[in-house]
Amino acid sequence: MSSPYAGGVLTVTAQRCAASPIDLDDIRAALDERAGIILASGVDYPGRYTRWDIGFVDPILRIDGRGFEVELTALQVQGEIPLAAFRAALSAVEGVTIVDDTSRVLRFSVANEKDAAIPEEQRTRRRSSFTVLRSLLAELPPHPYLGFYGAFGYDLVRQIEALPDPDGGEQRDLALYLPASLTVVDRARGDAERHDFVFEYQGRSTGDIPAETVRGPYRPAPEGTAPSRDHEPGEYAELVRRAKPSFARGDLFEVVPGQSFRAPLAATPSVVFEHLTLHNPAPYAALMNLGLNEFVISASPEMFVRVQGRHVETVPISGTIARGKDALEDADRIRELLNSEKDRSELTMCTDVDRNDKSRVCEPGSVRIAGRRQIELYSKVIHTVDHVTGTLREEFDGLDAFATHMWAVTVTGAPKIWAMRFIAEHERSPRSWYAGGARCTSLGRLSEHGPHDPDRDRARRRRRSPGRRHPAHGLRPRRRRARDRNESLGTTRSDCGDASIHCARPCRACGWACAGCAFDGRGPAGAHARPRGLLLADARGVPA
Repeated sequence: MSSPYAGGVLTVTAQRCAASPIDLDDIRAALDERAGIILASGVDYPGRYTRWDIGFVDPILRIDGRGFEVELTALQVQGEIPLAAFRAALSAVEGVTIVDDTSRVLRFSVANEKDAAIPEEQRTRRRSSFTVLRSLLAELPPHPYLGFYGAFGYDLVRQIEALPDPDGGEQRDLALYLPASLTVVDRARGDAERHDFVFEYQGRSTGDIPAETVRGPYRPAPEGTAPSRDHEPGEYAELVRRAKPSFARGDLFEVVPGQSFRAPLAATPSVVFEHLTLHNPAPYAALMNLGLNEFVISASPEMFVRVQGRHVETVPISGTIARGKDALEDADRIRELLNSEKDRSELTMCTDVDRNDKSRVCEPGSVRIAGRRQIELYSKVIHTVDHVTGTLREEFDGLDAFATHMWAVTVTGAPKIWAMRFIAEHERSPRSWYAGGARCTSLGRLSEHGPHDPDRDRARRRRRSPGRRHPAHGLRPRRRRARDRNESLGTTRSDCGDASIHCARPCRACGWACAGCAFDGRGPAGAHARPRGLLLADARGVPA
């Protein structure tokens, strides 16, 4: 099947053909050596989560952002064609100045508007990297799978909010790919299809140019590299004590500073991802080879923000307890969680901040709580979630919805701006992809015309080149549960065969570190029955 689409100046022909779900296994293995991404979901829930996979290798173009400096790189000759169209589009954008221009690389700076007096409702329209993305998306024609895929870093929020500028350096806060071919797998039906895109601009066509391999090999840490951290024992606890006066004054209700851990990894990224998705089935999983020996590996239960048309929705998570040994004990744990005043108050706070974020960009009166303290069951933990929806105002788009929510209360704090200022002042290491998104993420797909689903991993396992950091966080009064391992010090642990991993977030329920929990063997295939009438989503895949 072939369908032509025309963007502003760029023409794209989309071709669809049958594929095999096994093709995604080949893509996963290839990501140890080649640039590309897999986005996956291991949970079904009508209207919220679907079991799908999207994957590709050898993208034709990459967008890298470092603060207000953005670079577009054609990763193969095919990428020169959309790059030429994007060059023409960006040359007309006010405040965007091209500083380096070749056939394969376009580098430009974005004029900082952080000090400009802008109404509260318009702050997502401050000139920023999102200005560039908005212009590029306008050049892409409508197609459900044509768009940019990748990761959004935590420091992007500094371009929107009144926060200190990042320290700079080589760490990216934006990494997005434009693929010319991708595979989509419907895991519920067990079928797959491949979508190929032919780009045409000013008489040139990618259909006339052979595809190339875009290498990005994983390079493990040198032998003998020792684990390290940016806080010595006791220093993080001292940071907790320094924060307490801010709570007493009312400046903070919650703050989530981090400490960073580094550790060598013997396993390859694809092996870690396979292990994680097997033992930790979750709605949002990703394996990203972002180039520059930087990999993001994630499995998260939380939707950051999803935009479809003008409909905006989020699912804040707060309130966690360990699974029981059987269905009856699960029911007891759910009752304990729902009766917890502390967990109820914390989720209320998260949702209040979320509603306030939406109110800047949504129609007055359209923001509502569609579900309150709903139960989601995962392999080792039980969560309570709210479901919040709104309707975008006509003058705003999915990028505005994404930017207004940066970042979740559970990784920043409340009030959000005050918490992020505390984090900026006291954290010792850049967060990079931690607490950011891709989906946002955030991790995920960015498309102006098709369903815009930039959901982000609230916490993620990630591995990078030797010396990269793996943050752990937590600064909220919590009652101890199950095998909680000193969360106030951000203790993390994990075991993945021969891989030595320190992960993003210690689970409150069991002490393991991951988005919700790094499930350690209760199995994704439904080890026990579940209590009827209590389940909204069960990541173990237990039949309804």
